[in-house]
Amino acid sequence: MAAANQAAKRPPKRDIKKGDRVVVLTGRDRGKRGEVLKVMTREARVVVQGVMMVKKHEKPSPRTGGGGIVSKEAPIHISNVALIDPETDRPTRVGRQVRGDGRKVRVARRSGTVLDG
Repeated sequence: MAAANQAAKRPPKRDIKKGDRVVVLTGRDRGKRGEVLKVMTREARVVVQGVMMVKKHEKPSPRTGGGGIVSKEAPIHISNVALIDPETDRPTRVGRQVRGDGRKVRVARRSGTVLDG
């Protein structure tokens, strides 16, 4: 029983990283593409540039200036986005491969392109 609880608390594998280009698979922004700005591993969420825009009422402060209603990106679940294959420009799954020098790299399943330099 304890092992099952530990597995439930463990964060999912991080196939998508900051700076990756992704496409939204479901929701009101389906089909939109953007760059990942932030990855929240524990919550299994990502913030994508220009996707899931929400209006936030900000109080005036020295940091934010005048305050008011500000548009910003909200996080979406990591399962609702797919990495864009740099070679085919289509959504792809991510695989892992061990290189000859022992490094683990991410690989696009659609074309086999190495994603990590």
